[in-house]
Amino acid sequence: MKFFKMHEKAVKKMKWHHFSLLKLSMFFFTLFLVTVWPGFRNLVLGFEWYWYLIISLILAIPIIKKFCPK
Repeated sequence: MKFFKMHEKAVKKMKWHHFSLLKLSMFFFTLFLVTVWPGFRNLVLGFEWYWYLIISLILAIPIIKKFCPK
């Protein structure tokens, strides 16, 4: 429980550009994994394109609900 409280305090201190940097770092880390780990590359490239689209839309639903008022 203490970890979650510490995490919430840290998130409150973050600005919008920190989240953008976090997303960029995760993007480039994923590219790194695709480059150096053939098993991960085969797994990632083994899916059809529409699965990535479906997953991204499902993950965006909570954000859309939060920022689009009724």
